[in-house]
Amino acid sequence: MESIGVLMTCPPPDAYLVEQLEKRFTLYKFHSIPDKAHFLNSNKASIRAVVGSASAGADAQLIHQLPNLEIVSSFSVGLDKIDLAKCKERGIRVTYTPDVLTNDVADLAIGLMLAVLRRLCQSDRYVRSGQWKKGDFKLTTK
Repeated sequence: MESIGVLMTCPPPDAYLVEQLEKRFTLYKFHSIPDKAHFLNSNKASIRAVVGSASAGADAQLIHQLPNLEIVSSFSVGLDKIDLAKCKERGIRVTYTPDVLTNDVADLAIGLMLAVLRRLCQSDRYVRSGQWKKGDFKLTTK
């Protein structure tokens, strides 16, 4: 049985993803191929999936060049780099990771607000520079 071709359009976030994809599919690392036009011309028939991210997905031109494309997957929250209209027109499935970072972003926002209100960064610099010995750093209030 012929292996399914997967086109990765962006640098992978970690080696584990590449390792797992290579175990199951024929993985093409499009982001590191110098002559993309020649590569697509030679391999377009075998590629049935595109894997991308927020930095590189699948635009209309790429989708058009892959006649057997069945799915475009992004391991990011957004769909900005995927031509959704072209995928819909061709009946290509699109997957992504919505809401995966929602709680973490909210936590970070609260943490940053507290840092600003309590002058955490200024206090840290004050202590690290040795100025704390003078004792004149104005305390923050509620």
